[in-house]
Amino acid sequence: MATTRASTSGRVSQAFTILVFFFFFFSTLTASVEAAGRGVNNDKKGDGLGASFIFGDSLVDAGNNNYLSTLSRANMQPNGIDFKASGGNPTGRFTNGRTIGDIVGEELGSANYAIPFLAPNATGKALLAGVNYASGGGGIMNGTGRIFVNRLGMDVQVDFFNTTRKQFDDLLGKEKAKEYISKKSIFSITIGANDFLNNYLFPLLSVGTRFTQTPDDFIGDMLEHLRDQLTRLYQMDARKFVIGNVGPIGCIPYQKTINQLKEDECVDLANKLANQYNVKLKSLLDELNKKLPGAMFVHANVYDLVMELITNYKEYGFISATKACCGNGGQYAGIIPCGPTSSLCEERDKYVFWDPYHPSEAANVIIAKQLLYGDIKVISPVNLSKLRDL
Repeated sequence: MATTRASTSGRVSQAFTILVFFFFFFSTLTASVEAAGRGVNNDKKGDGLGASFIFGDSLVDAGNNNYLSTLSRANMQPNGIDFKASGGNPTGRFTNGRTIGDIVGEELGSANYAIPFLAPNATGKALLAGVNYASGGGGIMNGTGRIFVNRLGMDVQVDFFNTTRKQFDDLLGKEKAKEYISKKSIFSITIGANDFLNNYLFPLLSVGTRFTQTPDDFIGDMLEHLRDQLTRLYQMDARKFVIGNVGPIGCIPYQKTINQLKEDECVDLANKLANQYNVKLKSLLDELNKKLPGAMFVHANVYDLVMELITNYKEYGFISATKACCGNGGQYAGIIPCGPTSSLCEERDKYVFWDPYHPSEAANVIIAKQLLYGDIKVISPVNLSKLRDL
């Protein structure tokens, strides 16, 4: 098991990293955004899943940030190098291939990948396979990710679904649209990590928040906002939900690099906050299952799934669970995000982490399969293959 320790070292390095981060993303801000709208559909025809509605952050962003003036983008090579649907061209996904959302949709029988809401071709019948509202840098709290200038927070994403909901009425008629959304579709929410990494724990910008709010208070605010956001979706006929908890954010290459940790160490405070939030998230979902008639809120234990990969990576065929396959800076290539000038590992399917923050497609496949077919230790009260058929 990976050990953890609280680390106060690296704060100066962390501030320096901010400057490097800004320089890197300003230099790539003019990269082409067209790839996100090309070739993201596969040819698989399924009959099990209606629409896949995906909300969240960069872990599941499929290209929405391509259409924003933002510092958080992945629409440059070698991102997407293994994404077959685009011929290896970047689409705005923060990984080398498919996200967990992509893989789950495929396995559940979706005819196409959920289309980014901001993409020009997100209209008409293309919406019937689902819509992706996720945005790199987004969080539950509206202030989260403001360092990136623009991003779609969860409140905005729910607002955008309201637009989609009206479009479904126009496409199918009100009665059929309600049935399609409530009985055949799945709502996937992967969010929360940025609320810690790019809000409560972020150097310089978080000083005011951390002075006025204890961790318990901040987490309480997060969950109250999430409760409201999930309830709003329910009021728009969402019934089948899967909500991922926050992963071991103290173990990502970025955190290990700036804090100069050993391979078997993780940042204790970050993981502690994630676990505090995760315990209360599970209670919130249990409560909503009791209070909202006809709804099923499924809890995905992403923290344990990712920690299992990090701890026992060799058993899964990986050669590294600490170093970014694509990145630059420090022992774990964890300072500068993946881009055209980054170093790139030779065996991309042998690394748990694609870049300083996000899993590789190989890791995403393992995680997704557990969410689809795993037992209640990793996903409860039912796995996603059973949720689809309810």
